[in-house]
Amino acid sequence: MYKLSDYISNGLLYVNNMLRPGNKQLSQLMLYATTACQSRCRHCSIWKKPHEHLSLDDIKKIMASRCVTSTTTVGLEGGEFVLHPQWAEIMEWMRDNHPNYTLLSNALAPRRVIEAVRRYKPRHLYISLDGDNNTYELMRGVDGHNKVIEVVNELKGEIPISLMFCLSPWNTFADMQYVIDTAKRLGVDVRIGIYGTMAFFDTQSGLLDVENYTNLIPSNIHQTQENYDFVALYEQWRSGNLKLRCQSIMSCLVIHSNGDVPICQNLDVTLGNIHQNTLDEIFNGKSSRKLQCKHSKNCNNCWINFHRKYDIILVRNFEKLLPKRVIEMFYGKYSWCSDSKMTYSKYIKQLDNDKKVD
Repeated sequence: MYKLSDYISNGLLYVNNMLRPGNKQLSQLMLYATTACQSRCRHCSIWKKPHEHLSLDDIKKIMASRCVTSTTTVGLEGGEFVLHPQWAEIMEWMRDNHPNYTLLSNALAPRRVIEAVRRYKPRHLYISLDGDNNTYELMRGVDGHNKVIEVVNELKGEIPISLMFCLSPWNTFADMQYVIDTAKRLGVDVRIGIYGTMAFFDTQSGLLDVENYTNLIPSNIHQTQENYDFVALYEQWRSGNLKLRCQSIMSCLVIHSNGDVPICQNLDVTLGNIHQNTLDEIFNGKSSRKLQCKHSKNCNNCWINFHRKYDIILVRNFEKLLPKRVIEMFYGKYSWCSDSKMTYSKYIKQLDNDKKVD
């Protein structure tokens, strides 16, 4: 999933942003460029909002910011991005001026997504898939499973593709297993997230709470250690046994379709709006630095994929090089149970032993 160069680049960026807080640079920038969406998801109500878009001019101004560098990965998302009235112009501009960008889609307009990828060549395509045909329709309110498969089959040799699975109150670990197996069969990557409450998406349900959580995790999750860590540690976080500082807000940012720049995807805290100030003023301004410092030290309030995988990978890599007491001297106090640090091989061995006992 990640190359050595990714770890080195993120490590250098982390050091820069810690030492030069007024000149921070972005590792990831996610543009929720439109609220338009043809899905009818239970876990997201953005489709109920009036249509609202970041214009091409807005995006050009954002991309001219000093905090956005050639190594910043920019994600185009919605809603459904290819429903944006300027989707083609934006992707053409990104292709020609910032080729390090990705497209996130529900693939419900398969021919348009295929055309967009072939013509405008994003670096990566992420497509949502939350289970089989029945689960897809239950969770997303439309019949779209086969459209996802159509897009993957047509593009998988042309661009890196990830199927994006979200474990939620409306699907199961069996659906997770299905999506992992589907990704393997199709020869593409899989990324696993867990449902969280986000104000921008007007989420209607509370956090996921599953009995016997750890024992339900499918064994085929081993395809990526990052997925296993994130999924396995969720139970520790929900039970209050995991405390991990949120460092991602120092280098990962989202911008909403109305121009708002929240401190993160979870907190209802806005740093500013791009229609009133430049992104550099918003992200690196004095008032924002105070908020970022406060929340990076004390916030442990979410388990959102976009933020917490960054923190897990950061600390895991520190632990490969340094003892915990040394890490805490510059990173700060953190804690997770020893069970959550189990390697995949130990996890599978434990499952095998449990089955023998049964």
